Amino acid sequence: MSKFSIRIFDDKEVRAVWDEQNNKWWFNVVDVVAVLNDQDNYTKASNYWRWLKRKLVKENNEFVSATHRLKFTASDGKKYFSDALTADSIEQLAAQFHNNKAMRFIKWFTYSDDTIDGQSKKKAYALFESNLIDEIEVGTTKGLQQIHAYLFGGLYDFAGQIRTLNIAKGGFQFAMVRYLDNTLQTIEQMPEKTFDDIVKKYVEMNVAHPFMEGNGRSTRIWIDLMLKKSLSKCVDWSKINKKDYHEAMKQSVASNKMIHGLLKNALTDKINDREMFMKGIDYSYYYEEEDIEVSIFP
Repeated sequence: MSKFSIRIFDDKEVRAVWDEQNNKWWFNVVDVVAVLNDQDNYTKASNYWRWLKRKLVKENNEFVSATHRLKFTASDGKKYFSDALTADSIEQLAAQFHNNKAMRFIKWFTYSDDTIDGQSKKKAYALFESNLIDEIEVGTTKGLQQIHAYLFGGLYDFAGQIRTLNIAKGGFQFAMVRYLDNTLQTIEQMPEKTFDDIVKKYVEMNVAHPFMEGNGRSTRIWIDLMLKKSLSKCVDWSKINKKDYHEAMKQSVASNKMIHGLLKNALTDKINDREMFMKGIDYSYYYEEEDIEVSIFP
């Protein structure tokens, strides 16, 4: 089992590994217990799970017998064995916690994979697995369109297409349609040799916002490809807090100082590491959860 995923609920990670043979995900039980108990201490969450597991076994609760011991990557980068359950059993586990958070978790956990984002995220994983990512043009508008088309093909009828309507988000108006073609040409010609160059180019593309939806998820892959090509680096997105990222992108319209600092501190040389890419996708999509709706104007 070498395919990993991170689901994020209330800023807490729920790690998962993919079972290729049986075509299903296995989820880290202690992570789920930590979420449902609002517990930041992994040792305490693990102790609670051991106590709960013994209790459920005595009650002849059958889902506990489905537990497997699998290896998960910890914060120190090493892999450790931990109990894991499949999706159905995780729902049964969450039902043992009688609180509002457990109810929200079950609803989130049950439906998250059926949304457009959930389906698009699977496509993003496949982008790496299929090696198609190596065929994408780096730093060009066409390359960004290729990414967007792959992520949202079959989900949005405008996948990969430059928008033809004016849009705004949170009161900020993105590049006007009448100037968008020229704006994208200008951005495409911007250099991408240094880290400073790449951040500036990334910020300008965000201001342009060339698609009706899915700009952030596409441009974060786009910037990683530029960093990989020019600097043999990429961003470890898990090191950037969601709230900090959104604030930095808001400020970037006037100054890119904050986003520059966040990205620089999160750089890694693990450019060909599948787990790093998957983790980056998980966090990238998490940034977009409960995001402000895009509004259309004349």
